[in-house]
Amino acid sequence: MENFRKVRTSEEEMPLPFPDLSPDVVEMKVKEGSKIRNLMNFAMAQMELKGSRQIIFSGCGRAVTKTITCVEIMKRKLGGLHQVTKVRYKTVLEVWENQDLLPGSPAQNLTVHKNVPSICILLSRDPLDPNQMGYQPPEPQHGLGEAGEDALGSSTKGLKRTLPPPRKELLPKKLQVQVPDSPRGSGTTAGQLD
Repeated sequence: MENFRKVRTSEEEMPLPFPDLSPDVVEMKVKEGSKIRNLMNFAMAQMELKGSRQIIFSGCGRAVTKTITCVEIMKRKLGGLHQVTKVRYKTVLEVWENQDLLPGSPAQNLTVHKNVPSICILLSRDPLDPNQMGYQPPEPQHGLGEAGEDALGSSTKGLKRTLPPPRKELLPKKLQVQVPDSPRGSGTTAGQLD
C-alpha cells in the first residue's frame, strides 16, 4: 500500500432507522472534522427558535464519539428529551490510486469496501415508545430550573462541593493537639491550631 494514495471516499447512503418520523425532523450528519460548536449552534437554533420537536444526530467511524458528545450537550442544555439510539454498520468505499506507474501504462486503482460502526440518535421533545430497543427516558431535573438555578433562585453554576472535616489520622503530627476533658465531652480530640 506504500505506492498507493487515497483519492476518494464515499459512504453508503442508508435510510434512517426510525419509523414514523415527524416531517420537521432535522438530521445532523456529524463528520470527523466537524466542529462541535458549529453543530450545536445550528441544532439549538432548530430546536429552540424554529420549534422542531425532533432531531437526529448521526455519525460513523471516528465521528461516533463526536456524535455522542453533541447528543449529551443537547440533552443537558434542553432537558426533558426522550432518546432512541441505534447502532449499525455502514459500508464505506475507498478508492486508492497507484503512484508508481510506468509511463504509458493505464492507471491502476484499488477499491476497498470497509464496514465501519455507525450510530443514529433520535432526540424528541414528544414521548417515544419506551419498549423499543435503545430507548432512554429523559433525565430528571434534580430541582434545577432552566437556567441552572435551584428552587430558591440561587445559581448552582461553578459551585464546588464542600469537603468533609479532616480526620485525626490525616492531620500532620504538629496539628494534633491534646484537648483537656470538658464537662460535656470525653478525652482526646484532634483540632487545628490557628
